Amino acid sequence: MSTKSAAELAVPASYREPVRTIYEKSVPGRRAFVAPALDVEPARDLLPANLRRAQPPRLPEVSEPELVRHYVRLSKRNFDLDSGFYPLGSCTMKHNPRIGERAAALPGHAHLHPLQDPRRAQGALELMWNLQQALAELSGLPHVSLQPAAGSHGELSGLLLTRAYHESRGEREQRTRVLTPDSAHGTNPASVAMSGMEVVKVATGPGGGIDLDDLRAKCDEHVACLMLTNPNTIGIFDPQITKITEIVRSVGATLYYDGANLNAIMGVCRPGDMGFDIVHFNLHKSFATPHGGGGPGSGPIAVGDRIAPFLMRPRVVKRDDGSFDLDDAEDSPSIGRMRGFYGNYGTFVRAYTYIRSLGAAGLRDASVTAVLNANYLLAKLGDLAEYLPLAYGKLCMHEFVLSGAPMKQKLGIRTLDLAKRLLDYGVHPPTVYFPLLVDEALLVEPTETETRETLDEFAAAVHAIIAEAIEDPEIAHGAPYSTPVRRLDEAAAAKHPVIRQPIE
Repeated sequence: MSTKSAAELAVPASYREPVRTIYEKSVPGRRAFVAPALDVEPARDLLPANLRRAQPPRLPEVSEPELVRHYVRLSKRNFDLDSGFYPLGSCTMKHNPRIGERAAALPGHAHLHPLQDPRRAQGALELMWNLQQALAELSGLPHVSLQPAAGSHGELSGLLLTRAYHESRGEREQRTRVLTPDSAHGTNPASVAMSGMEVVKVATGPGGGIDLDDLRAKCDEHVACLMLTNPNTIGIFDPQITKITEIVRSVGATLYYDGANLNAIMGVCRPGDMGFDIVHFNLHKSFATPHGGGGPGSGPIAVGDRIAPFLMRPRVVKRDDGSFDLDDAEDSPSIGRMRGFYGNYGTFVRAYTYIRSLGAAGLRDASVTAVLNANYLLAKLGDLAEYLPLAYGKLCMHEFVLSGAPMKQKLGIRTLDLAKRLLDYGVHPPTVYFPLLVDEALLVEPTETETRETLDEFAAAVHAIIAEAIEDPEIAHGAPYSTPVRRLDEAAAAKHPVIRQPIE
């Protein structure tokens, strides 16, 4: 009879083995590949002496099967969207259609060099032009740059554009404040700081939108911009959005739309029509390109007419003869480049493939379904309001925020315990402890790509964990039990990260 515990038996043996680095697996003389003998003289003189290695690089020596198994085994130790439900609130972790991967892998796309002469990259430039046009239509703002490398990079770009706009009016020294709601994404204040301006928080009202009285009190001639996403991170579409834009515009400030939550409104309404001057798009969120470690990301930006002169260059332009080019006019008031090359082209291909495969009606359907899925899941969890009440409102848009404060008080388990226990059910936890204004926050975003059965299974898992905690809260305190590693000291890891493994 086995003496192993049930938890041990539930975990594959390979997970319980200590993780060895590829260098620790190295054995002198083993090879995954043997290059043919060099049949020409080494061109040593092509490299300056100070750039040549004194000795060969120290590389691991392993066989090809060992090499493949090492990285496949590492990949299986992590949770990913292809393995299970990933309702990470505010991140829009939806399925990445494989047709986008196939399109990006076509030789004409994958082998294109960033320094290729535009005359010999007409197909790529046409794709980028068409993507710009599509994003302009979706945002309601006619001028688009694909340059920014991520959403946060798009934020910084938008703030630099705002600064350039005010400088052109002789108001740069005067307008130093940027308003952000207290429910804003954490990158918003970080981007403001990087742009050299000051963050001013605006309070959330009882309905989940911006407190108009607080906004009026803080809007003056020193405000450069309001950064806002609508629907916001609480999952509420602010019904007062036109009043908000009127208040901000009345003091001469610009309005920046954080596109992180665009997946809720594609094809339904447009930020430009709400009164925004600047929008950034997260192609890895709304347009189904790889997210996070599967990147790279991309954060294109769209602007209205009064911001357009300052837009980054070079820009993709269409000439009168129908050809395409990169316009880098030196005499423009542009803020210039935001990166070395134009952008992450493979991400453009994936996003454009997604847009063309769905079409306008399909994009609208994706947003409508995302909102439907979120409200369906919210309703499935409604009978747990005693422990996990909805933080604001009665319905939501694409995501919703539950408060685990009653659960903590009545059952003795925190939102973090619930999140860790969900891992044992094969589900990645939703976002926890954000937005900060909700005590013990649990932010859930199911997206449109999940089936009703998956949503039912998630709701059943939450119900099971609550029922279990009523009987024995210690089970949740010790979770997870079935993952490669147990609960980690995340605070210590953040304060003292080990980001480099010594070879010796």
